[in-house]
Amino acid sequence: MSKSSILTLGELAETLQLECVGDPSLEIRGLATLANAGEGELSFLANPKYQKQLAGTRASAVILHRKLADTTTLPALLSDNPYLAFARASALFDDTPLLAGVHHTATIASSAKLGDDVAIGPNVVIGDNVEIGANTVLHAGVVIGEGARLGERCVLFPNVSIYHGVTIGDDARIHSGVVIGADGFGFAPDGAAWTKIFQLGSVRVGDRVEIGSGTTIDRGALDDTVIGNDVILDSQVLIAHNVVIGDGSAFAGRAGVAGSSVVGKHCTVGGGAGILGHLTVADRVHITSCTLVTKSILEEGASYSSGTPMMATSDWRKSAVRFSQLDTLSKRLAEVEKKLDQVLKNSDS
Repeated sequence: MSKSSILTLGELAETLQLECVGDPSLEIRGLATLANAGEGELSFLANPKYQKQLAGTRASAVILHRKLADTTTLPALLSDNPYLAFARASALFDDTPLLAGVHHTATIASSAKLGDDVAIGPNVVIGDNVEIGANTVLHAGVVIGEGARLGERCVLFPNVSIYHGVTIGDDARIHSGVVIGADGFGFAPDGAAWTKIFQLGSVRVGDRVEIGSGTTIDRGALDDTVIGNDVILDSQVLIAHNVVIGDGSAFAGRAGVAGSSVVGKHCTVGGGAGILGHLTVADRVHITSCTLVTKSILEEGASYSSGTPMMATSDWRKSAVRFSQLDTLSKRLAEVEKKLDQVLKNSDS
């Protein structure tokens, strides 16, 4: 079963604490883009490059910056931050299927402790001594390992795996295929083979964390891997063993952090970026897409980029050849500078 909402423009304005321009009794049944909205739908304009679409939209109402209130005759909700207002409005029209009760196919250990109104879907497995807070929802196929703890109001989507001893705070939202607490990549070479280092730590996830589908967070080797409060991780992110992620940081898809690195608070890491192991990244650092961080970043608020921008293949091949020649060219230039210095010294004498 899914939720469905029909709200008046006035109700939306009151709930979102926005100024209403137009008929407050106008019924709104959903959200849509300016280009695709139809009757009964609310749209929004947050990016100026889409302002031309405002004139032709078929939306019944729109969320606008108050400075643009005179640019349309449509009913509107005025905000100083239209994108944030849209984000808050989206929660009112969320159509995620609702789940209630405990499905008869679930397997729940007798020692597990479930809070009030925990909802459990088909084929969920809950191990010994697990604790789950009130109003948490576990969709089909979720597995919670022995001794794990989940806070209140968490939502785990199908086929999430939480290993033994993992701790997750309140209001987590964890999407399908996420694995939290698997062994980190720890092996010691003996000259002929690899000897496994058993991972004896765990994972601690803070409050209000959202984790995208297919993401993996490894357990620590000795100490715990730690994900702070209000962290957001996109799909297919890898957080290796003993990594610490500070409060409010955000990682886009396919980003990764190698073992024992510490990322500060309110950092952003672009898609496909990588942070090598045993490094420190200061607070509020921005790492752009596909950047490889090879040394610690200790300056707060810094921004770093790397990688080669796209170019025509024929040009890229020429540039790649020249790149391979840079070391030779540098040595030749140093030799020329040395000879030039000697000529200048001789002319002065």
